[in-house]
Amino acid sequence: MENNHSKILNHFKKHDKIMYAAAQKTGLKLIEKKDSTQHFSSLCQAIISQQLSWKAADSIFTKFKNLFPRKTITAKHTLTLPLKKLQSCGLSLSKANYIKDLAEHVENKSLPLNNLHKLSDEEVINLLTQVKGIGPWTAEMFLMFSLGREDVFSHGDLGLRNSLKKLYNLDSDDKVEMQKIAEKWSPYRTYAARVLWDLYD
Repeated sequence: MENNHSKILNHFKKHDKIMYAAAQKTGLKLIEKKDSTQHFSSLCQAIISQQLSWKAADSIFTKFKNLFPRKTITAKHTLTLPLKKLQSCGLSLSKANYIKDLAEHVENKSLPLNNLHKLSDEEVINLLTQVKGIGPWTAEMFLMFSLGREDVFSHGDLGLRNSLKKLYNLDSDDKVEMQKIAEKWSPYRTYAARVLWDLYD
């Protein structure tokens, strides 16, 4: 992994001196793939976390996990749970419905979680965003943190946009300008995103 990190740092050094300096300051975080058996649980957690503080989301997710035998979150068992039971964990009615919709997509195989690693980033985003409550941002976070994709930059992430503006002294949220900068980091945009998150966290 050390060699890989050297390769990434060299890429930043060659193509973007500002990102190179920032990456040296924060270090590079390992990008890991999760086992496909964790994908359903990760997506439930992502839905639960939307527009909530980390602490609140963590508390709800812990209660949600306790609804499952041996705390193993599965689509099959989710479909047996009444909406009121899901809401008793602190979930809003809309989020409870989103999780049900996700479970249905998984169970009827229209969202083949075991095969997502074989698909392109775009194909994964297209499939995931067919589920109610999963938008491009959630799909991009899934690509980064569950599938371990190394070349993802989420323009929809406010923290990333703010960090990028600060680091590159940008006046506005100009998407074209930001994408132009992010292109320099390819094929390691996920690593750059982790640097930006760490920089101003």
